[in-house]
Amino acid sequence: MKVNTTITPLQSLIDSGYNSAITYAAYRLLMHQLHEKGKVTGPTQTQELLDYSRLNEQRMNRLDKHFTVREDLAKALQAVKKKYTWLVITEGWCGDAAQLLPMVEKMTFVNLNLSSKYILRDEHEDVMDMFLTNGKRSIPAVICLNDANEVIWTWTARPKEAQKVLEDAIRDGADSHQAKEALHTWYAHNKGEAFQTEMLKLVKKM
Repeated sequence: MKVNTTITPLQSLIDSGYNSAITYAAYRLLMHQLHEKGKVTGPTQTQELLDYSRLNEQRMNRLDKHFTVREDLAKALQAVKKKYTWLVITEGWCGDAAQLLPMVEKMTFVNLNLSSKYILRDEHEDVMDMFLTNGKRSIPAVICLNDANEVIWTWTARPKEAQKVLEDAIRDGADSHQAKEALHTWYAHNKGEAFQTEMLKLVKKM
């Protein structure tokens, strides 16, 4: 019998002890240190991306301070009895990541059985390509791994409601800047409700 010894990029990353994965605090520090040098995460360096990334830092500061996990989701998270790691793929210039990662991190704080690790998309394209959204390298991506490092569920890009807002804005003739404004206005008004509802369904699978 032939044994399949193929090692996936994800398994290779896991087997290396997540050497390139960092904590949320380290990710935030990395963003800040790069900003001080006029840089952003990833290989592409432009003033536009730097402006986005600096704005994202402000968004994350606000959410870190004010976001609270909803009661029903908190109860579901507290009910998780086994250990899981949420592997998050991100980049500092991503607006959706800035809106959502502080919430992800607050969710992992609810239960000691949960932990998080963060990797940069453009440093791990082979891992990112295992979790494409409609063929695209959409971030953030949250991958739930059990203690055997098996994928339990994945979540990518943005809440379905947010995606509809973006698509509607583009359909109505908005340019890229206007569409992003509509998207972030939605995030501000929704206050994480849609994302928490989607996460609740996934947490119940754990």
